[in-house]
Amino acid sequence: MRIKALLATAAAAALVLTGCGGKQVQEAPTGQAASCEAGDGRLTIATGNTGGVYYVLGGGLAQVISQNTKLRATAAETGASVQNIQQLVAGDYDIAFTLADTAADAVAGKGAFDGRQQSIQALSRIYPNSTHVVVKADSGINSVADMRGKRISTGSPKSGTEVIANRLLESAGLNPGADVQAQRLALGKSVDGMKSGTIDGLFWSGGLPTPEITDLTTTLGGAVKFIDITPLLPELNKISPVYEQGTIPAATYGLPADVPTVEVPNLLVVRDDFAANNACAVTKLLFDRKADLEAVHPSAKQINRDQATKSDPVPLHPGAKQALGG
Repeated sequence: MRIKALLATAAAAALVLTGCGGKQVQEAPTGQAASCEAGDGRLTIATGNTGGVYYVLGGGLAQVISQNTKLRATAAETGASVQNIQQLVAGDYDIAFTLADTAADAVAGKGAFDGRQQSIQALSRIYPNSTHVVVKADSGINSVADMRGKRISTGSPKSGTEVIANRLLESAGLNPGADVQAQRLALGKSVDGMKSGTIDGLFWSGGLPTPEITDLTTTLGGAVKFIDITPLLPELNKISPVYEQGTIPAATYGLPADVPTVEVPNLLVVRDDFAANNACAVTKLLFDRKADLEAVHPSAKQINRDQATKSDPVPLHPGAKQALGG
């Protein structure tokens, strides 16, 4: 029932969930804002899969913006990080949730961005994503290397989950396109596949707790297990320094013990022409109304002002710097 309650909260939090939306009104030029008062207009926020934290928290952020400024914000379900940045730059969205590794690729024009540097800036570093690697207990999988020949969901196409899943497989010496039976599924379908037995395992990068993972562990209990992927962290850090060691506490999903894992920071990003006053206003709301966001999802408790400016290599938007006192 917990997943239903959280998703109901998301639906209530977002005024409208829509595929794309109108452009924001540029009330002030980029650079130092005359004030942190937002202008009139609309904002669209790119989130992620309906079963993930981006979707829930994005709906809450849309409500906070709409209730506390003249802006009217809406949140959209998307495939998540890569798609979010591509469509943000294309003008379909105004703000986007993204994993820091994907955002780092975007500003460098690497990976999925294929030599095209993306003109994005960060409003803030927010909470970290924990990498979940969950497999059927009887699958014979005890490490990522054991996934050879197995049916594995690597996440939605163009998602941050797919990026880190492929990097983990490669770090384990596997070719994602040839050595595993890769299923490029959204989280809900991945969980359904685990329940029905049509897939052997899944990757997911999300906040704690992720409602769909709660549903999976509650339904299947000891028939599923989490894999410790931290032995692959040194190889991952050769690809990107943003990866960090973390822990999924046992209490998060009623597990027998804590699970060591790899964390990736999340960022809220905008185009570099995003209005400075709006950037300042939205960034301030992340901290001024943090309790409202925590009520939507507990991941918001990890939004930390001391960490907010640590968005490298993605530059911090000047309006965000102003909001954060830097």
